[in-house]
Amino acid sequence: MTGQTTAAPRGGTFLRTAMILQTLALFFQASTAGLLLSSSRAYTLHDYGSKVMYGAAMLYVLATVLAWRPGGGSPRPVLHSTGFLVLASAQVALGIAHVASLHVPLGVVMFALSTLALVRSLSPRPLLRPAART
Repeated sequence: MTGQTTAAPRGGTFLRTAMILQTLALFFQASTAGLLLSSSRAYTLHDYGSKVMYGAAMLYVLATVLAWRPGGGSPRPVLHSTGFLVLASAQVALGIAHVASLHVPLGVVMFALSTLALVRSLSPRPLLRPAART
């Protein structure tokens, strides 16, 4: 009789680290956006933070690909991270164009999505219950 085993997910630590970095970068961006109202130096911080946030979004895509490819699991996380990179690209373009009416709400949505993905990755997976016997 052969037993079937499942391998532990590969790249889990790198993936979580990338998600934490992305979420922290978005939080930093929100903080510096608030500082833009009261400080002239906040623009420089927000500008540098945007580059870090975009790099973190690219790192998140890389982490999902590396976690997905060896095991051949669902490509859904790769699609989510790629979609997030598209949102980050739109966010950067809107920021450069100074379209605050779209830039700010999109930033809020991105922070919420990143936080949700991070919380979901850190929470323990629910165990499957056995089917009820009749």
